[in-house]
Parts: sequence; structure tokens; C-alpha cells
Amino acid sequence: MTSPQDLKATISHGLLSFPLTDFDAQLNFAPKPYAERLEWLMPYGATALFAAGGTGEFFSLEPKEYSDVIRVAVETCKGKMPIIAGAGGPTRVAIQYAQEAERLGAQGILLLPHYLTEASQEGLVAHVQAVCRSVKFGVIVYNRGACRLTPESLLKLADTCPNLIGFKDGIGDIESFVSIRQQLGDRFSYLGGLPTAEVFAGAYRAMGCPVYSSAVFNFIPKTAIDFYNAHASGNTATTDRLIREFFLPYIALRNKGHGYAVSIVKAGATLAGHTAGPVRPPLSDLKPAEVDELGALISRLGPQ
Repeated sequence: MTSPQDLKATISHGLLSFPLTDFDAQLNFAPKPYAERLEWLMPYGATALFAAGGTGEFFSLEPKEYSDVIRVAVETCKGKMPIIAGAGGPTRVAIQYAQEAERLGAQGILLLPHYLTEASQEGLVAHVQAVCRSVKFGVIVYNRGACRLTPESLLKLADTCPNLIGFKDGIGDIESFVSIRQQLGDRFSYLGGLPTAEVFAGAYRAMGCPVYSSAVFNFIPKTAIDFYNAHASGNTATTDRLIREFFLPYIALRNKGHGYAVSIVKAGATLAGHTAGPVRPPLSDLKPAEVDELGALISRLGPQ
């Protein structure tokens, strides 16, 4: 098993990504295409993959499907690519997912928000503590939605949960993030987690967070890696050009529909010749004209 500190070292550099989960026409999990997707993506050079994460539609998976997704990911990527599993929902459910991911051989989990109910800081701390204490491998907490942790709460978690090794921010509150980064220092590995993270990568790097996860890696992996390498080397001419020519129009298209942050990635994968099938309700797929618009954007980037 990968130790929490080894996982922390792994995710502290390089590009991270969330593979899509493949569904067939009847919206059932399709294990063979999913394995083929991972085999296609691995050679491009991401540092780790988050199986059954947000872009992987964790929220729509049944428990057995979740096990199947993690099992296929671990078996396909064994010895080649670390797999970090999504886990979330109410505390006892999140514990079950975390323990199942550990049993199946994942290297750690990304603890997704508990979803609907607002919670106090005390409640959030107790929730994260319970999940961390239920497993031995590394845990990354996703600061997003209903889970918004303060620096004080994270200091408490850092003291009580040695296997909590990562903080992924999906909120974008600059004051809060700077305070967390300054107070927690190198205790955590910090990951940028806003949708279409490339647009925010420069700002996050300036705040002490050089690493982010890329959704577009699912359909333009070469461009995603090129952007990360330019970002890491300070090549702002390249990052500015890609933001201007691709990412800003892409975001405008993504913002045309609720839930399109996932749907547009599935549409992109289909256009790239690696379809993952449709999204599951309550998400909805892009409209045909929107798919055409996305195709025109992708064509500007050249071969992937």
C-alpha cells in the first residue's frame, strides 16, 4: 500500500486528472471501454488519476458500480499510474466508500462534499476525522460546495489526522486560501480544483498552489499537458494564448447549461474518438449545435 506521505509527494507535482466514467446506451457502466480510456490516457504523462471523481460522475454511481469502477481502474493502472478514488456523501456512506477503495488497492481517496445539508465547522471536522480514521491510506479533502473548511478547522484536522495529506480547493476564495496556505504551510499538498482549472492556474500558483486537476485532459490530453508544462516553466506566452484561443470560449460554452462542466467533457471525448457515452440524469448532454461549437474549438488545437 502507498503510504500517505508517498501519496502527498506524488500529488505535489505534475498534472492530475479525473477520467470520465464510461456508460453504454442504456446508461450502464461499461468496464471494457473504461479500461481502454485509461490505457489511452496514461502515456500522456499525468501524475495521478482520480477514478469515480466529480467528472467521473461519482454522484450517480450505485455502490456496486463504484466498486467496479475502482477495481477496473486499479487493475488497469497497476504499477503504471496511482489511482485516487472519489468518496463522499454522508459520513457513514463516505466511510464505506473509503474502505472499499482501500480494499480494492487504490492509493488514496479524494473526500468529496457531503452534499445537501449545511454543516457547522465542528460537524465538518468530525466528518473528515471519521473518514480519515476509518482507513490507513492518504486522504485529500475537497473544499467545495457544502464543505468549506476554515484555517482553524484545518489546523485541528492536521493535528488529529496524520493521513490527511491534501487540500483541494474548489471555491476560489482568495483570502481564505491564502490564510490556509500561510497557516498550514507544507503540512498539506495543495491542489487547484475549480472547474476548468487552467484559467485559474496562474493565480493559484502565485498563492502557493502549483498543482491542479484538468478535466480537458479527457479529450485534449496533449494540449492539457502542454499547458501544464508551460504553466510549470513560467511560459506565459503559451498559457495566455491557449486561455485566449481555447479556454475562454470553452468556458462560455460550458456556462450555457447547468451541469455542463461534466457534459461538455463527455462531448469532447466523443469528438476525440473516445466516447464515454452519455451522462446520467440529472445531468443532460450538450445540444447538437453546442457539440458542433465545441468541435470547432477543438479543431483549432491540432492533433492530440
